[in-house]
Amino acid sequence: MAVAAVTGRPAAEFTEVAGTRVHASVLGPADAPDVVCVPGLGCSHRYFLPFARRLAPAARVVAVDLPGFGRTPGPRTALDVRGLSLALAHWLRATGRDGVPLVANSAGCQVVVDLAVHSPDLLGPVVLNGPTMDRHARSPLRQIGRLLAGAPRERPTLGLVLVKDYFEAGPRRIITTFRYLLADPVEQKLHHVRTPALVVRGSRDPVAPGPWAREVVALLPDGRYVEVPGAGHTLNYSAPEELAAIVRPLLPRAGPQHRREG
Repeated sequence: MAVAAVTGRPAAEFTEVAGTRVHASVLGPADAPDVVCVPGLGCSHRYFLPFARRLAPAARVVAVDLPGFGRTPGPRTALDVRGLSLALAHWLRATGRDGVPLVANSAGCQVVVDLAVHSPDLLGPVVLNGPTMDRHARSPLRQIGRLLAGAPRERPTLGLVLVKDYFEAGPRRIITTFRYLLADPVEQKLHHVRTPALVVRGSRDPVAPGPWAREVVALLPDGRYVEVPGAGHTLNYSAPEELAAIVRPLLPRAGPQHRREG
């Protein structure tokens, strides 16, 4: 059980669910509405902390570590997209966070979209920041090339965060998960997301280029496109204030959601 921090230092929450002990970083007033952050490939709660600190005065920001990443142990074999989304579903139910806004980055967007396929009741408003995988560039070389091209457009300290996260996850898990993400036909699932959805990208994001992001919007039943000028792929780390300003209008106006904390 965690008591949410109200300063710059997050609290750690652990929940026994989905066959593991799921960790989440919690920042913000205990009586504020929850917002759940879903990280991208190999990433942990750490790269959502700049965004959490900007949003925390208005929300209780909960950045979850999916199984095998961050501080959440995973099975010996990496989970595919469905396995990750099922783990997220079990955790949302166990902690009473069904229906809260979900803010995902990069591959986390694929996990959230897959969640909508089997557990649509768990979705609140959705923010898909830099959604992957662009179906027009679904190859390892093109995706890796885009990631490398986008690196200079991020805050330099992001590299330090990712090195730590990737080292903890291990190369085998990262590579296997990457292959699962490449094979995931996210464009065929978008119609399942029936809650309001914002597709957000930085105008200088090569990983989620404008045409692909707009295609994602067109395939969503209730989608809207937002572009952050001059920003790259990881808005939650490199443009956190801008992303927080986009998310604030999605917050419930009345008190916090019901929660069950493990």
